[in-house]
Amino acid sequence: MPAATASTPAISDAPAAGATARPWASIAIETDIAALAERWRAFESTALVTPYQSYDWVRSFVETIGAAHDMALRYALVRDTDGELVALLPLVITRRSGFRFAEFIGGKHANYHMGLYAPAFAAQLDAAQIARMLTEIGHAIGGLDAFALVNQPVIWQGVANPAAKLAAGPSPSRAYKLALIAGDGDATLRRSMSSHARKKLKNKHSRFKDFGPSVLTRAATPSEATRIIDAFLTQKAERFRAMGVPDPFAEPAMRAFLERAALASGSERPAIELYSLDLGGRPVATYVGATQGERFSGMATSFDMASETVKTSPGELLLAELIRLKAREGVAVFDLGVGEARYKTTFCDDHDDLVDSFLPLTFKGHVFARIARGKRELKRQIKRSPAALKLAHRASGWLRGKRSEDE
Repeated sequence: MPAATASTPAISDAPAAGATARPWASIAIETDIAALAERWRAFESTALVTPYQSYDWVRSFVETIGAAHDMALRYALVRDTDGELVALLPLVITRRSGFRFAEFIGGKHANYHMGLYAPAFAAQLDAAQIARMLTEIGHAIGGLDAFALVNQPVIWQGVANPAAKLAAGPSPSRAYKLALIAGDGDATLRRSMSSHARKKLKNKHSRFKDFGPSVLTRAATPSEATRIIDAFLTQKAERFRAMGVPDPFAEPAMRAFLERAALASGSERPAIELYSLDLGGRPVATYVGATQGERFSGMATSFDMASETVKTSPGELLLAELIRLKAREGVAVFDLGVGEARYKTTFCDDHDDLVDSFLPLTFKGHVFARIARGKRELKRQIKRSPAALKLAHRASGWLRGKRSEDE
């Protein structure tokens, strides 16, 4: 990671004639995340922020996956006239097909993409103001054609997400969640699940108990983290191999990210929490998640396809135990992340609407935005049609096989 810091000069409080008034005074662009630790952590303690934009989550990602892919990273700090931080946008600059655009850090490994905002500041921004703020950030970074901000929650902690006001349309998928009843996970499950689903889960749990005593383990030491990560990566690899699709967790940097994020570093709790459902000391299912404030966000789950317990759905049994645990711990919201899956609609009775925003900054940016919007809309339409989704999977598998033959 480069240690240099680049900043734009403070911008005058007085907007140009005819310009939209803006409630910020200056924008600075920095490149050294380590230098931002104190300011970022202090800001996120009161800001609107998802688990995927917490300092420890982003830094763990940046110094492992980001470093492995030589990502160009920029951190936009927006301040008011008193010099107080009112927004922080963690961005990665991507070059693709001749376009240079900015995205939120995390890619597919982050379910929610959003900046950090002081709540009062976010509440006063309209679409014109956020467009202007992003444009100024883009000019401060330099050489950008556009912003591509996907999978953004429309509302976060009851406040409208400013950049979502520029939405080109809904994201291809939504995110699923459930509110937890404080101290009572069983009451939560009775509310969120149908009676039929609860009965099936109870029967699965009864059959699972026939295999012997089990325990829910939360990684609290490096050795426990390593054990659960080993199981998670092995189980994921087998699952993707059976599906005939590339394993997004296969690269070595992914293991490094999980290991680093699972160990607390200057914070009260780790950026990522690791759980396993152990039977005879062996994980038959795992769960990876992150906590921010009163929300626990599920990042990924796995189960042992070779285990004799597989027909009892150990992944679902682990999820039910986690919901009970988080209710006891006082977590208010438990989300299962973005994307459609039967188990998500089984457990969840609510969802977060997500949108995509594409803001062009140049003529090339307008071309990029049209292409990007079209691709995201096509993906959304395919996901809404079971027949089209099945055909797309078949076509994708054929293309992968064709490439393998040609290599």
